[in-house]
Amino acid sequence: MNVTITGRKVNLRDNFKELAVKKLSRFDRIFSENALAKVVVTLEKNRQTVEITITSEGMIYRAEATDYEMNDALDKVVSALGKQIRRNKAKLNKKVHSSVLEEYIEENPSDNDNDAGEFKIVRTKHFPVKPMSTSEAVLQMELLNHQFFMFRNQ
Repeated sequence: MNVTITGRKVNLRDNFKELAVKKLSRFDRIFSENALAKVVVTLEKNRQTVEITITSEGMIYRAEATDYEMNDALDKVVSALGKQIRRNKAKLNKKVHSSVLEEYIEENPSDNDNDAGEFKIVRTKHFPVKPMSTSEAVLQMELLNHQFFMFRNQ
């Protein structure tokens, strides 16, 4: 598993990075080698927030924890990811794993400039979209703990 560790408003020590890689290595047997884990550590008013997102074969797992100590927040978030994976293991085993074809939604520029003064585009995001069934999309939405999920119906 490839691990990327980023600190926002905080300098991360090497021993924390090594600890994060060590704790995430327990998921190596579950995910393929091309899985990507993103760890983001943020400092907010003496509270440390650790957010981990694991992407593997089109599935996305995400957890976040906040604590006064960075290591405690890391323990909590790894535990939450473990629970999330165990809880959905039966559903994931039933899912047929096929190669992921990622497609990007391209931004369609508007030809109508009459409304240009009314709205301002603040941020544009591009998302990889893969064909999936409705039940698979519901599973992804539950894993991410989101209220909506964009997908392309099979």
